[in-house]
Amino acid sequence: MATLPKHLLTLEEFSSKELLGLLVLAGKIKKTPKRYQKALDEKCLAMIFDKSSTRTRVSFDVGMTQLGGRALFLNGHELQLGRGEPLPDTAKVLSRYVQGIMIRTFAHETVEELAKHSSVPVINGLTDTHHPCQVLADLQTIREHFKKLKGLQLVYVGDGNNMAHSLMIGAAKTGMHCRIVCPMDYQPDAAILKIAKKEGEKSGSRIEVTQRIQGSVRGANVVYTDVWTSMGQEVESKKRLNDFQEFQVNEKLMAESPKAIFLHCLPAHRGEEVSAGVMDGKQSRVWDQAENRLHAQKALLVTLMGSGGKK
Repeated sequence: MATLPKHLLTLEEFSSKELLGLLVLAGKIKKTPKRYQKALDEKCLAMIFDKSSTRTRVSFDVGMTQLGGRALFLNGHELQLGRGEPLPDTAKVLSRYVQGIMIRTFAHETVEELAKHSSVPVINGLTDTHHPCQVLADLQTIREHFKKLKGLQLVYVGDGNNMAHSLMIGAAKTGMHCRIVCPMDYQPDAAILKIAKKEGEKSGSRIEVTQRIQGSVRGANVVYTDVWTSMGQEVESKKRLNDFQEFQVNEKLMAESPKAIFLHCLPAHRGEEVSAGVMDGKQSRVWDQAENRLHAQKALLVTLMGSGGKK
């Protein structure tokens, strides 16, 4: 596998070959976990959380333990950052203690600044703009089910948020077609859409955005959605519920592609962005997807923090 970037800030840093190699490694780790149980022996991952989490915290913590290392939970509000210590200083200090840093925060610029001043790998656990770790698990899940990625059609229904951004890039990198279906006022960032389309030109991937929900998932292999109101948007909840009411993934919508699988990054609000029948139905692969956060991130940790992971 080619030398990967030192950090994972978005999926843009990975070439198509590198990304597919990471997914292959994730599959190997999932199949034969004992082979990797000392891969990060005596190494430590600092985990900074400015946003609450279930899957990110547990999967990284368990992943480090299963790889022979240790994860250190750091509440962002309890660090000296909360009292005004400059982010570059925090990055430099943590780099002297640990072999990797994972951060889950709001502004993407925070992750970029942390990485700029860190001498150990920095992993973006989530920002308001990107969610690359989730998409690694998504791609692994899709690949497991269909035995391939290239040429498949992914349809994302909902807010053009961080999930939509990372899905577009991940799809373009792996040759999947990606259609984002969202209301006019909730479209993906134009600059990120441009990047995804440019990447798609290299892989033969079609990246498109539409506001038309009728017929949008016909012929899809994967139908994906996310909550309508993300963390930090609670004051907009009432308006968003109204704006997105026609964009629910339900049995009628899924019937347009009866062979498609359904994915959701979780947590899910049954009765809002997805019906209970779809969420818990036979087309759902949500729980496989959630499990694969563990395996995909273990592959990422081994790659970035294992031998040769530090430049």
